[in-house]
Amino acid sequence: MSQQPVLLPYADPAFMADPFPLYRQLREDGPVRRAVVAGGLEAWLVTRYEDGLAALSDSRLSSDVRDASDPRLLERLPATERESMLRTMLRSDPPDHTRLRRLVSKAFTARRVAELRPRVQEITDQLLDAIVPAGKADLVEDFALPLPVTVIRELLGVPVADRHDFQRWTDEMILQGDEPPDPVRVGRAWRQMRSYLTRLLADKRARPGDDLLSALIATRDEEHRLDEDELIAMAFLLLVAGYVTTVNLIGGGIAALLAHPDQLGMLRDDPELLPGAIEEFLRYDGPVNPGIARFAREDVTIAGVTIPRGATVLVASAIADRDPARFPDPDRLDITRQDNAHLAFGHGIHYCLGAPLARLEGQIAIGTALRRLPHLGLAVSPGELRWRSGGLRGPAQLPVTFTPDDAG
Repeated sequence: MSQQPVLLPYADPAFMADPFPLYRQLREDGPVRRAVVAGGLEAWLVTRYEDGLAALSDSRLSSDVRDASDPRLLERLPATERESMLRTMLRSDPPDHTRLRRLVSKAFTARRVAELRPRVQEITDQLLDAIVPAGKADLVEDFALPLPVTVIRELLGVPVADRHDFQRWTDEMILQGDEPPDPVRVGRAWRQMRSYLTRLLADKRARPGDDLLSALIATRDEEHRLDEDELIAMAFLLLVAGYVTTVNLIGGGIAALLAHPDQLGMLRDDPELLPGAIEEFLRYDGPVNPGIARFAREDVTIAGVTIPRGATVLVASAIADRDPARFPDPDRLDITRQDNAHLAFGHGIHYCLGAPLARLEGQIAIGTALRRLPHLGLAVSPGELRWRSGGLRGPAQLPVTFTPDDAG
């Protein structure tokens, strides 16, 4: 195995458009590879499915960035906000993770999410009503983004007027490419987000509503199971995680169909294939890319490679989900694929809490778009599409045309 870390070339448009040839080479070169990833950070990539599955349940691999030896990971968070923003389910381990997850898990059960179906369908139709007369749209800006933003905003009780502010701060905090992020810009966004959430929670405390944030405040004030920093961190995580991956699932799924007309036609002809199609989109080109970060609490050996204590381990789900040892013909999009146990939502205790909601939104959004937008096609060549970089993957824009006359 090469001793030099491989550079993931986020500045290369060809890599951004299709990273999978390089990913395939990395997996074939070895099960664990050092790499320079988003923001210039170094990580150990776990590239094969079985190793990744085991790593996501390995208690020696922490979710807490404070277990990392690379000081840059903490230095990128402003000191005044660092403590509270690190106290999320995403970045905690048991027993704190168990306690925090239990407080919100009821809001994301399959039964509770199923109750949201009529409202998700209503929002979907309203968004499409606004674009079908034109015969063209950017399906990211006009559809894939506002749908999950509206759903999570309503679930949490966030005012509609605040949507663009928290989206802008989120983009500045989490979107990274090949260069290290600007600490001044990131710090400003962190402070603005925290200040906003503090005001929002104070308003909810004074005028509680029938929403998840009001319920969490009641838990904080009456049962003392959340301290104030944890409450702010929970609000931040639910707000941001509630949409940043789903927009890429919807946009990326539609982009994949447009690149594979046979699969598009099959799904149009048989909408019953939608649930399986969503799983295939997640496996084939999912929104978390290249994978899920963990930090070694001690020296850990994976597939014969010893990873030192404090190292960043990136369970490369985007690479592992195309492992031919697990998925036959893995580079082929197949919406009828069976036994599709991908790692796009993670595994183990940190398995994505919002997975049922993301699946529901993906099914409704893509299914309704295919029904209401006949003759759907890209308005640009595939090579002109610009893709998001640095931990999240999906088209940044998706300009399309369709026939408006029949789109009712």
